[in-house]
Amino acid sequence: MSTPQLEHDRSILRAGEAKGGLARIGAYVRLSGPGWLQSAITLGGGSLSTSLFLGVLGGVSLLWIQPLAMALGIIMLCAISYVTLSTGQKPFQLVKAHFNPVIAWAWIIATLLANVIWALPTFSLGASAVSQNLLSGTSEGMIAIGMLLLAVAIIWFYDTGNRGIKIFENLLKLIVALIVLSFVGVVFKMSSTEGGLDWAAIIRGFIPNVSQLTTPAEAFQRHLAELSGNARTFWEAEIVTQQRGVIFSGVTYAVGINMTFLLPCSQLAKGWDKDFRKLAVFDLSTSLLIPFTIATSCIVIAASNQFHAIQEKGLITAIDPSNGSIVLTDADTPNTALSSAYQRLLNSRLSNQGITLADFSPNELATMQAEMPLPEKQMAAMLVKRGALSLSRSLEPLMGRAFANYIFGFGVFAMTLSTIIVLMLINGFVACEMLGLPSTGPWHRLGCMLPGLGVLGPFIWQKASFWVVIPTATIGLVALPLAYLSFFALFNNRKLLGESFITGGKRIACNTLMLCAIAFVTFGCVWATYAKTGILGLLGILIFLILAGIAHIRRRPSNTLHTNG
Repeated sequence: MSTPQLEHDRSILRAGEAKGGLARIGAYVRLSGPGWLQSAITLGGGSLSTSLFLGVLGGVSLLWIQPLAMALGIIMLCAISYVTLSTGQKPFQLVKAHFNPVIAWAWIIATLLANVIWALPTFSLGASAVSQNLLSGTSEGMIAIGMLLLAVAIIWFYDTGNRGIKIFENLLKLIVALIVLSFVGVVFKMSSTEGGLDWAAIIRGFIPNVSQLTTPAEAFQRHLAELSGNARTFWEAEIVTQQRGVIFSGVTYAVGINMTFLLPCSQLAKGWDKDFRKLAVFDLSTSLLIPFTIATSCIVIAASNQFHAIQEKGLITAIDPSNGSIVLTDADTPNTALSSAYQRLLNSRLSNQGITLADFSPNELATMQAEMPLPEKQMAAMLVKRGALSLSRSLEPLMGRAFANYIFGFGVFAMTLSTIIVLMLINGFVACEMLGLPSTGPWHRLGCMLPGLGVLGPFIWQKASFWVVIPTATIGLVALPLAYLSFFALFNNRKLLGESFITGGKRIACNTLMLCAIAFVTFGCVWATYAKTGILGLLGILIFLILAGIAHIRRRPSNTLHTNG
């Protein structure tokens, strides 16, 4: 529906495109918006944790992973954007009518689950960042409630018309800019300290290199050289397994399932149509790709500088020869938890004797850990997963307590707040689509409130995560490549697109890029599903595909998909 604001935007767009050059870019920058919403959700706890572990395991040599994954995701987002703006129809209805109803419902249900479940750790992380870095000692529960109230206030603007949407988008642009500046500030401070950063290695890190799928990162090699025989074989396999896991996590989680639902809905909410198709590509390529690449790269660089091939303090234990007691040899503060690497190592050693860790008391396990050869204990301590707040604490000696706490802490808080806001917004669209209601007004606002249950995160996440993370992540991993496949099918549906159907070399190029993106993400999602759930996860995928195939065959003839070439 045309509005004065929409026609004003259209006139700016047409004037800029008529002049070309800088005038066109200026108009695009001025009118961009949905891409910033994508930035606000992807720059969240998932990207933060993935970036941290990429830095821990691969150092700066894995900087290329997330930008490449995001670029491939943007290709598919551009495809569904083109279909949406060409037809003026919502993608959920298009996928259900023109491709496959089972996949359409899997897509929307996976989006709903992701919005609600991932709000829990997001609230928890944001509250922890404020409590430990910004307002020391403040109740995390009260902080979470404050975050919710702030998110609701910002969300309220979205349903007040085009002007409200503009205010909403500008607020998110500001938050994303502050996130990027916070992490750029961390890297700038690192580069200005004694020793600085190896910028040549950082630049090389953006060049794709798949060697770490099969071999440990270079920094681990000198430590592995101190081992031999079965010990070296075990730790090489352990490092490569973890490297593969974090590489595929970067591939599969750069673009989440809920992002694919948000983009077309937010574009239609602004009233965009065929005239805005080129703007949509620019919007995604700049407002999403550039902030995401800068922020995640800065986190990888910081984590690499502080943690890559560096032992976590408090995990190296030894036996005091004077009295036989267990002591910590390098701890500033005690940390008595066994790392997952220690546990797997001890399990592998004990399994040869027909026994398990459960056969030993905690004191016996601690003694066994303390008696392990020092080089192996050092390897285990290097592979410990660190969290965002661990990175903040590690930066204190380098940058000073105030800078490390406030700048880094604010960056984490801003990431979580922006993610919460957009999770709520997406859920409003999801609820209205599932109920067949317009995506405006009280029903949209009510749907937005459901992820607000994440405010319970500081209280229940640690207990609930075991039961909800794997099912939710698995459903999202299965739905994402299928959603991509449906976008590909809609893009190639001549009957649906009519005069907007792309032909010739441009279509060949678009399809080639989309097929590469689908293959890349499908492989990563299947691998990640198997890693999380084993053969049962793959069996679940097979059953789902059979159901989707049956639904596809049984569709009404009028809904048959027409493709060309």
